Amino acid sequence: METPLLNTANKNVVKDGTDASFKADVLDASKEAAVLVDFWAPWCGPCKTLGPTIEKVVRESNGKVRLVKINIDENPQVAGQLRVQSIPAVFAFVDGRPVDGFMGALPESQVRQFISRLGKMGGMAEQIEQAMVMARAGLVQKEYDAVLDITGQVLSADPSQAEAYAIQARALMETERLAEAEATLAAVPADKQGDANVVSAKAALDLLLHPVDTSGISILEKNLAENPLDHASRVELAVLLNGAGKREEAIDQLIQVIRKDRTWNDDGARKQLVQFFEAWGPKDEMTLLGRRRLSSVLFS
Repeated sequence: METPLLNTANKNVVKDGTDASFKADVLDASKEAAVLVDFWAPWCGPCKTLGPTIEKVVRESNGKVRLVKINIDENPQVAGQLRVQSIPAVFAFVDGRPVDGFMGALPESQVRQFISRLGKMGGMAEQIEQAMVMARAGLVQKEYDAVLDITGQVLSADPSQAEAYAIQARALMETERLAEAEATLAAVPADKQGDANVVSAKAALDLLLHPVDTSGISILEKNLAENPLDHASRVELAVLLNGAGKREEAIDQLIQVIRKDRTWNDDGARKQLVQFFEAWGPKDEMTLLGRRRLSSVLFS
């Protein structure tokens, strides 16, 4: 008897698809697990033989491989794009791309071999995510050589992994290899340049490439002691404090301006704080602290 957990996992591994659902059911889903697409029709005798066999073997894969069945009589568009000329026709997708396939009603033994091979290919996404977990942890633990090795392997396997570029760049920044970090971020594919991790890494690199002159901190502090409502000086002080590595103090200065006058300089203090968050990264402890303090002011 199958366990309830196994039954739950198998509910979604076989489904009927349409031209309209193809992107979600196949292209997007294949970034999580390998997806088989079985093009069939009710009048096709071999389809009636192959269909139950594929379903059986896919269900036994326990989620490593999924199956989408598309009736070409009702959904001819995708089949036409893939130039399906006879059925049954089976296409395998991994990471949004067709990687293998076959035509005709294969015996169960060959179907098993095909799906077994596909399951290993589909496991690449899982392996990459495991590697990324290690890379994130390595960055926190300051194991920069390991981070560079892991992200290098990830990008060799999948050059579209935006976060891997960002983590690699941050590890290079931490080891003062700024030119290499700049080259890493320049290599990010054009369609991934807007990724939050990449944008954050670029902002952090920009601060390192254009360091802030912190010599004016004492002067600004003196001015603010005499005129606490000098918001422009307080924001400038926050920028210098951040450049000096005093990030929590920088947060405090901006929060003071926001608390006193949220609309000052067209919401300038909040915008500066958000810019800090982008530079520090969404998961940085100071970003999380700053967002909590900002929320407490905005929603108090």
